[in-house]
Order: sequence, then structure tokens, then C-alpha cells
Amino acid sequence: MLASGGGSNLEAILAAGIPVAVVVVDRPCRATELADEAGVESELVEWNDDRLDFTHRVVDALERRGVEVVAMAGFMRILDKPIFDAFPGRVLNTHPSLLPSFRGAHAVADALEAGVKVTGCTIHVAVPEVDAGPILSQEAVPVLDDDTVDTLHERIKAVEHRLYPDTIKKFMESA
Repeated sequence: MLASGGGSNLEAILAAGIPVAVVVVDRPCRATELADEAGVESELVEWNDDRLDFTHRVVDALERRGVEVVAMAGFMRILDKPIFDAFPGRVLNTHPSLLPSFRGAHAVADALEAGVKVTGCTIHVAVPEVDAGPILSQEAVPVLDDDTVDTLHERIKAVEHRLYPDTIKKFMESA
């Protein structure tokens, strides 16, 4: 698992019984506390403004643990080519929109600004181009008239916390 924040996806994945070899974070965050509570090793790989070097250090942390599938969950760093070489077709990501719409870090705000009536959650295979890999699963979430970024994002997360673990399980079974 690669995480940067609150760890709610990690929590859902652990609750679903999916084996997690290591949680790699780019900053101190709640995800490491969740890993510790679950008896899962964690490692801090700090960002250093050099994407290639950072990616190599993340790959090293994963390879030292014999990781086979990488799940990104709220990992707010764009990784470089070495991770896709080390884990070809085996880096998964979750994104809070119905890709290919609203790629990038501000998908929920972008959906609200565009005035769409439906957005959602997408689980996809990560590739070097941000939010552009093959889609594994999607689920729609209605946009309500009184939604804010926070209220809409919370409803998307509720879907994500079910969809991501289910998709990871199916992906691992078919690999």
C-alpha cells in the first residue's frame, strides 16, 4: 500500500482481509498508525523534490518486502517510470471521479465546478500518465444540489471503501 493521509482506504482493505506486506508513506500520517495497529510494517520514504530518486526509493521499499501488487490509496505523489517497470500492470489506484473525466488531484472540486449531476469512483491500473490507465471498476455517485467538496467526497469515499477492496481481491485472484 502507498498512502499519504488518513488511511481510510487502508482501513477498508485491512478489514476486507487483503494481505498487506508493507505500508509506504511519503509523510507522517495516520496510515502508519493503522498499519502498526494491524501488525503491518510501515516505512516512511520522504519526498525530496526529485521524482525519479523518490520513485527508486519507493520501489526499493516495496521490493525488499517481496510485494507483488501495489495499491495506491490517497498517495499524493506522481511516480516515475521505475515503479511501472518493477510492477508492470500491477500498480492499482483509486480515483474520486468516473475516469476519464476529472483527472488529477482536484477531481471532486472539478466535478462540482463543471455542474455534473453524476460523478463517482474509478479503480484503475496506474500508468505513467496520471489517471489514464485501464479501468478495472467504476461506480456512480449522484451529485446533490447542496453538495460541497467535503460532502461529495465523503459519499465517494463510502463507495470507494467497498469498491477498492473488492476490485483488489478480484485482481489478485485473476493474476
